[in-house]
Amino acid sequence: MTDDSPFGAQPFDMATAKALNQQDAYQQFKGYLHLRLIDRVEEIGADFAELSRGAVYRFVSLELDRLMAERPYPLNEKETEVLINQLTDELTGYGPLETALKDPEVEDILVNGPREIYLGRKGTLEHSDLVFQDEAHLMRIIYRLLDATGRRVDESSPTVDARLSNVGRINVVIPPLALNGPVISIRRFPAHPLRAEDLIEKATLNAPILQFLEFAVRARCNILVSGGTSSGKTTFLNVIASFISDEERVVTIEDTAELQLQSRHVVRLESRPGGHDGAGTVNVRDLLRNTLRMRPDRIVVGEVRGGEALEMMQAMTTGHDGSLGTIHANSPREALQRLEILLSFGGFPGNESSMRRQIASAIDLIVQIERFPDGRRRITSVTEVTGVGDNIIATQEHFRYEPQVNRENKTVDRWISTGINPRSPKLAKYRPESSEKDQFGWLE
Repeated sequence: MTDDSPFGAQPFDMATAKALNQQDAYQQFKGYLHLRLIDRVEEIGADFAELSRGAVYRFVSLELDRLMAERPYPLNEKETEVLINQLTDELTGYGPLETALKDPEVEDILVNGPREIYLGRKGTLEHSDLVFQDEAHLMRIIYRLLDATGRRVDESSPTVDARLSNVGRINVVIPPLALNGPVISIRRFPAHPLRAEDLIEKATLNAPILQFLEFAVRARCNILVSGGTSSGKTTFLNVIASFISDEERVVTIEDTAELQLQSRHVVRLESRPGGHDGAGTVNVRDLLRNTLRMRPDRIVVGEVRGGEALEMMQAMTTGHDGSLGTIHANSPREALQRLEILLSFGGFPGNESSMRRQIASAIDLIVQIERFPDGRRRITSVTEVTGVGDNIIATQEHFRYEPQVNRENKTVDRWISTGINPRSPKLAKYRPESSEKDQFGWLE
């Protein structure tokens, strides 16, 4: 279906919509109208998939005149406009979520039952006035969302994680696991992947760090991006992967495909969950094993979080250097510790000492990214793995984030260069272009 207008024939008043959404009587009336419209659609055999949004809007407007003559409800002109648009969303889109899904600034949509919806913008969450009529209404939208993914959810399989094409990643949990009603978590894909210059503009890092990482990627360093939930790991991984040459064959492996590499020779792989009995499951580890037979120059793993860490470490040390991935950890040291745990899960055949040597020989750099309470995302450390000493993985930090408070009591971004020369032979030819003050702080 084409979409010739974001909201139909006319934009509606958001303040009016907010006031109406908080009225139980209005929600009940809208639910009644929705059911009557569905009956009418079935009666005339209309196929809205072939119609533009404007055409459906006009259909709803005409039918509403007839239905409200049968069952009057006090609405002024602005309120009627809101009602027509909301009913159009029910018939053609995702109901109350449609407005949020069309807002390019919304990064996350979190639904905690029918009456509680939060929207994430620029790293922070805000409570929304959007509501569902009841749990049945919410479940109808869940089924519609999942129809596009080919997945299903019910009491026997009450959780699902899937990818909505061109929208984002969706996770659903329903009763009996969700005690307060069905839960939806949608992580939006950016309409346009961020570029390196966008990270500078957003002050995620400064120019010298970006220059260093670009050199490291081109020099085929194996790099892990480490960070917490919603810190921006995948987005940052996507940016630094853009430094890979178009002449190289890159295979990406993800549980839910989010990476949008712009390289010319990219093969994208996505894991597949099995049925109720687990039959047909293809996990990230299976994909990684198969990837080694696909002649990749580089392997990019969306997130290393299971036994696939073993195959990834082995790949990095057996001809597939220059590979990239992310890991969930709050510091470079914690990332290394987590790798040890994951290698154990994967059945690493050696002892602790040999495991640490394997990690040290595989990983060249760990880039730490952090999301702050106000939504800012910053690279807080760039750390090189240099070897093993006294059975401890040795590291040296090249850059760290040390913000300062200025005279106006405002936080000023500041990154420090430790001035230590890289130990890796891959970085032996690295020479910083400048040590002068850049846009976001001194390189000291």
